Amino acid sequence: MTRPLPPTGPGADHPTPAGAAADRPAGAPGGPADASGGPADASGGAAGGDASRLPADDVRGEPAASLARRGEAEAYFGRPGRALARHPFAFGFTAALGVLSAWLLVQALAASASVLILIAVSLFLAIGLNPAVRWLEERGLSRQWAITAVFTAVIVFFVGFGVAVVPPLATQTGDFVTQLPTYIGELQNHPQIRALDQQYQLLDRLQQYLLSGDLGRQVFGGLLGAATVVVSAVFSALTVLILTLYLLASLRSITSLGYRLVPASRRERVQLLGDEVIKRIGGYVAGNLLISLIAGVTTFVFLSIARVPYSLAISLIVAITDLIPLVGATIGAAVGTLVGLFVSVPTGIACLIFFIVYQQIENYLIAPRIMMSSVDVPAAVTIIAALIGGTLLGVVGALLAIPIAAAIQLVLYEVTLPRQDRH
Repeated sequence: MTRPLPPTGPGADHPTPAGAAADRPAGAPGGPADASGGPADASGGAAGGDASRLPADDVRGEPAASLARRGEAEAYFGRPGRALARHPFAFGFTAALGVLSAWLLVQALAASASVLILIAVSLFLAIGLNPAVRWLEERGLSRQWAITAVFTAVIVFFVGFGVAVVPPLATQTGDFVTQLPTYIGELQNHPQIRALDQQYQLLDRLQQYLLSGDLGRQVFGGLLGAATVVVSAVFSALTVLILTLYLLASLRSITSLGYRLVPASRRERVQLLGDEVIKRIGGYVAGNLLISLIAGVTTFVFLSIARVPYSLAISLIVAITDLIPLVGATIGAAVGTLVGLFVSVPTGIACLIFFIVYQQIENYLIAPRIMMSSVDVPAAVTIIAALIGGTLLGVVGALLAIPIAAAIQLVLYEVTLPRQDRH
């Protein structure tokens, strides 16, 4: 037997089941009589009586009429049970689902970590190249032509670096392979090496190792590994260049969209802070490039005077490694000094003295004057940020750490400390 539907609105559109009105207390909505004992008002709807007899609005904001209809439905279908959300099974299921979602999110971030790093580096470079683009725009060029000019200069630099470094490296590698038998013969004629060979048979073991197939397999495996690293580095470099181009072209729309995500009441202040952060990052990149340019030009002049071979390639290496905070200048100085030692010991000592003197001039005269106007970060904060960034992401982390520290310092001085002073 099918049970009829409950009344859901004013009037007697649906017949009232037998016994339903009798089961309700007197005065209840839909009962046989209201609180005064009179019959239900035919024109007053299912509630009966006037509107003053409706229950008051719920504290949660639910209207009284809705409460009345819900009371009828509950009385008709029975009293509802306890909410399922309070059940231990539902709570445990919800908690497990949240943990699973968090774990999947962490796994997704870990799997895409390399891509996220490339995107971060590209955005960093786009923000860093933006001042040069704006400078060209102020000189009358459109933004498209300004971006084209800046990217052309970047590509020319990398092509020039490859042309200057790769041929000398290939030539020196070939010369070393050609002169390898001569080096081995000189080792055999050396008295100390001869004494060690007589005691430990070092040259015999070396000869057996060279004639065996283990060397060929290891060299072939090493060449494959080196080729894989080179291909991966080239692909990453091309990806960064393409992403930087697109991000630089759409930097204004990206920042505008980011500011629109902020509530309107705070949008103006966030925009001012965001523009200042972008300005400081661009100033850091421009200042760092200028310092590296000065280091490369100075090194090229000195090495040319000292008649050190491949002075252009060494100066480019010094300029690129000088971009790395803390250890970059030392790496470039070590490369230049090592090549100078190949020429002669006095030339190597002269190169070492030059790099030591120049690093002191750069650290105490050049870098403070250039960076003070763009990124005013204390020296201790710079060192700590570079160490933390290098530990987390290597060279990329060390490059990104200082402008991130500058942004954090700006937010700290402009937002956090004034808020703390007001309380």
